[in-house]
Amino acid sequence: MTLYRDEGVVLRTWKLGEADRIIVVFTRGRGKVRAVAKGVRKTKSKFGARLEPLSHVALQLYEGRELDIVTQAESIDHYRPIRDDLDRLGRGVSMLEAVDQLSPDREPNPAVLRMLVGGLDTLAARSGPMVVPAFFLKLLSLEGFRPEVHECVSCGVAENLVAFDLEVGGVLCRGCRRGSPISVEALALLQRVLGGQLASVLEEPASAATHDLDVLATRAMEHHLERRLRSVAVLDHT
Repeated sequence: MTLYRDEGVVLRTWKLGEADRIIVVFTRGRGKVRAVAKGVRKTKSKFGARLEPLSHVALQLYEGRELDIVTQAESIDHYRPIRDDLDRLGRGVSMLEAVDQLSPDREPNPAVLRMLVGGLDTLAARSGPMVVPAFFLKLLSLEGFRPEVHECVSCGVAENLVAFDLEVGGVLCRGCRRGSPISVEALALLQRVLGGQLASVLEEPASAATHDLDVLATRAMEHHLERRLRSVAVLDHT
């Protein structure tokens, strides 16, 4: 078997047998990888705690036919501020779930890992309302699903943009409107997220506009995935 080293973020895990665990990790060099971590549920395991969801880790693995085998794991960042805050934890898990559901196995995409690490770094540093919606929108754009936000997708006018339709992938003017209403303030935030002003958007305080864009970004992600994000459903009931 081929031995290789990589780094990545653990997306999810589940138990295997009495002592092992299967991990799903998004890596820099190989994309989404499924691997077995043998013996990590034993109390004497050297790296079991390093292979929990949200962990940014450096790994050594043997390549297998279906499941790789983890032989070493070193922590790069455990994101303690996220783990210690229930609200941030739920938001962080929703980011992991989006990457997991969007990404096919073993298709390298270093930009996705950079975006995920950047999003988690930001979430660990601040719990602003725009961190997750901005992440969803940027991730969808990276995957080739960037909405039209500056002119009506139906007639092309750039004025009186009052609605957003997930089916056509963008905003609509007053004359062509269908889908969901979008306020002037929420549209401005959306344009800033996708227009290179992310840093300033992340500083926005909670408002009706940030709430509306959070709802829109989540609906856009779920529309593309054709399923509801489980982590968002949990957040809605907490």
